[in-house]
Amino acid sequence: MQEQMEAVARMQDYIKNHIQEEITLADLARVSLFSPWYSHRLFTQYTQKTPADYIRRLRLSKSALKLRDEDCKIADIAFEFGFGSVDGYQRAFSREFGCNPREYALHPVPLYLFTPYKVELPQTERSNDTMETLQNIFIQVIEKPKRKVIIKRGIKATDYFAYCEEVGCDVWGLLTSIKSISGEPVCLWLPKSYIKAGTSEYVQGVEVADNYDAEIPDGFELIELPAAKYLMFQGEPFAEEDYGKAIEQVWAAIKKYNPSVLGLTWDESNPRIQLEPIGTRGYIELVAVKPME
Repeated sequence: MQEQMEAVARMQDYIKNHIQEEITLADLARVSLFSPWYSHRLFTQYTQKTPADYIRRLRLSKSALKLRDEDCKIADIAFEFGFGSVDGYQRAFSREFGCNPREYALHPVPLYLFTPYKVELPQTERSNDTMETLQNIFIQVIEKPKRKVIIKRGIKATDYFAYCEEVGCDVWGLLTSIKSISGEPVCLWLPKSYIKAGTSEYVQGVEVADNYDAEIPDGFELIELPAAKYLMFQGEPFAEEDYGKAIEQVWAAIKKYNPSVLGLTWDESNPRIQLEPIGTRGYIELVAVKPME
């Protein structure tokens, strides 16, 4: 099983790194080290999508972000992401997202973007192991402005895995489609004052400007957060399969850290913020602080 999952992970990496190029089953077979037929079967088994569907949905989602953020011609986007014609791209975009790409470029709305999750080896999933070697944790004081956050509440979730079981993992793709003032979606542990009866402490959301008045997706809601000071804890870069250990190491550092050395104390009236674990930048969490009285 480990050999099979490693093969699928290599194929996912290849697709990610060559998404704007032609990708053939022969290419995937070459990086998987299995035959084209077996590579196709493995990929479909572990991702629940054929390679062609996986590549198509990823290309469409990448193209949507480019339409949202850049002033591009539809034809240029279509050919850049490997579609044979503008009409073919428009039909595929409309089938995937329910709107025309030209209309979306003029008036971006929240979309459920395809967010691929990398196949992981079973021994690294939700690891409780401690880090084998001591790693550096970088700490920085940052200021968050007064802002709003579009959130989706869970039921009882206190962490990512429980949240996905309650709400599903597609939420992240939709949040990614909404332009954020912080550049990416966030996960929040809400203070008690922000938790509604029968809903979860842990939520996912996207930070938007304080004057945001655009569309809110069904099932989501808008909360307001005040300007606040945060300590950002950032671990060292890590191998993607070691994300569990990277998270635990930052948690241990937060638990041991005494903010009084900076004349600060923990501010439990503001949410704790978790960013997506990305190996190349290290795991990041932000904890609210306030001046000591």
